[in-house]
Amino acid sequence: MDHSPTPAPQQAAPAAVPAAAPAGRYGRTDDRAADRRLRVAAVVCGVLFLGLIGWLGSSYLLRETALNGTVPSFQAVSDTELQLQLSVRKSAGTGGVCTVRSQGADGAVVGQSDFQVPAEGDSYVKVVTLRTTARGTTAELLGCTPDGK
Repeated sequence: MDHSPTPAPQQAAPAAVPAAAPAGRYGRTDDRAADRRLRVAAVVCGVLFLGLIGWLGSSYLLRETALNGTVPSFQAVSDTELQLQLSVRKSAGTGGVCTVRSQGADGAVVGQSDFQVPAEGDSYVKVVTLRTTARGTTAELLGCTPDGK
């Protein structure tokens, strides 16, 4: 057993605490306020942007097209004719025009024509003939436009 006297605990000297931070060392309070306003503005702009994207996407997906056509098959009959099957789904009572084009082996457009779609029924399927200036190797539906009422 050690009988040596225990040293008395020493008290630490109080640290000097400055009354205020040195000027310009840690930034100014108006910079913090400006940063906060900038963050709020960025969040508001981001929310508005996401809202716009959501609105445009949903309106595109939910939009009902009056005429929706396809060209499921085609065949080159000669160097100046292409027969194609035009298939159109549509609202009953809606007529319009579908535009079809054909391209040659070199990619040049060799024929383009509009085909009338009658208003009767809710679908229209017909084999039509597209006149071409050279042998057509493709048949592409460019789009269908409903009649303006």
